[in-house]
Amino acid sequence: MDIDTFTESLKHHTPPLGLTRQLEALWYDGKGDWEKAHDLINDLEDKQSAHVHAYLHRKEGDLWNADYWYRRAGRQRPSTMLEEEWMDLVKLLES
Repeated sequence: MDIDTFTESLKHHTPPLGLTRQLEALWYDGKGDWEKAHDLINDLEDKQSAHVHAYLHRKEGDLWNADYWYRRAGRQRPSTMLEEEWMDLVKLLES
């Protein structure tokens, strides 16, 4: 699924079938449901999940917690706008 199809799917009430947990979390975040997105990713330990987790805490405004998760993901907090980071994450996880 490409980024355009993914963003188009946000018009629906449920996420597309077959999404990874990380993409599903970003889908719910894209729908404005931060809590559901966080619940989906909260207990996962892999680096991709840590990256999504970091983004979610950055969006929440909890930069200390976000930086912790960026370190767990092996990344640094980006200086881009949140919308751009969301798009970059979706593209990264789709590839």
